Amino acid sequence: MKVLGIETSCDETGIAIYDDQQGLLADALYSQISLHADYGGVVPELASRDHVRRIIPLIKQVMKQAECSPEDIAGIAYTAGPGLMGALMVGAAVGRALAWTWKCPSIGVHHMEGHLLAPMLEKNKPTFPFLALLVSGGHTLLVDVPAIGQYKIIGESLDDAVGEAFDKTAKMLGLGYPGGPVISKLASAYQAKNGKISQYKFPRPMVNRPGLDMSFSGLKTYVLNTWTESDQSEQTKAEIAYAFQEAVVDTLTIKCKRALKETGHKQLVIAGGVSANQQLRSRLNELAQTTPLEVFYPQAQFCTDNGAMIAYAGLQRLKAGEHDGDGFETTPRWNLGDLNPI
Repeated sequence: MKVLGIETSCDETGIAIYDDQQGLLADALYSQISLHADYGGVVPELASRDHVRRIIPLIKQVMKQAECSPEDIAGIAYTAGPGLMGALMVGAAVGRALAWTWKCPSIGVHHMEGHLLAPMLEKNKPTFPFLALLVSGGHTLLVDVPAIGQYKIIGESLDDAVGEAFDKTAKMLGLGYPGGPVISKLASAYQAKNGKISQYKFPRPMVNRPGLDMSFSGLKTYVLNTWTESDQSEQTKAEIAYAFQEAVVDTLTIKCKRALKETGHKQLVIAGGVSANQQLRSRLNELAQTTPLEVFYPQAQFCTDNGAMIAYAGLQRLKAGEHDGDGFETTPRWNLGDLNPI
């Protein structure tokens, strides 16, 4: 069964074809980073217009790469939410139109379910049940996952998502957009030169309170105050980037360790754009070396938004008998825990 996946939730147009027998046949991605860089963040109207320009050429490219004709496609999966309304509408409208034209079923996919299942694209896959840490520009979630579609959110950020905190911190420091990669690069360069010595020790939010919820807005404000009161040299900028990343990674690691203890799970899935952060991966791998734990990540190309994860998640739901009705609906705000189990 071959499924065409369409991802247009924010600032990346992702298209892929996944086959339940052969795996991923083809995928393509167009990132709008350069389009939004001057604004320091995503401009929704510009994002929507760019999806309109890119989506059909990318679909043609992927169909050619996979050597598929419309008759070969058994279903179409598109991101129905959460995300930017205009961007979601582009993918949903194109996905439904193709389904009508090609006479195949379609399914609207939850963006974060796609991220959560992205490690299933790898040869070394997790098995259920497991704990998932979903970390992206818009979400920070700890999820207890007994099976596909059974998602119990046991911890989340009460304010800024961790990816958003990276972006805003980078903007404060004049590092550009997106913030995650530039802060990580600067922090790694600082650590390589200076080791773990730093004059700054930023707070680890909410780690001394019971529970699994998180908060990153206060950390962001702490960074702003520190930067404002500093000499604002390049050395200080690098040191602050290092201290900020250490605070974020420590916080996430502590919360994961606590969640693993509470759930009793021995497998941990890390997914979403921030899961590409090498310091976070290193810290969680260190945790796995001292406890009976396996950690699973997607490849770097599948950490950010992509069509492959949507195709895979859609395939699971189409095989379970789910599909769209006559119309389609997009949901900019959509709780992961509201999904139907399959």
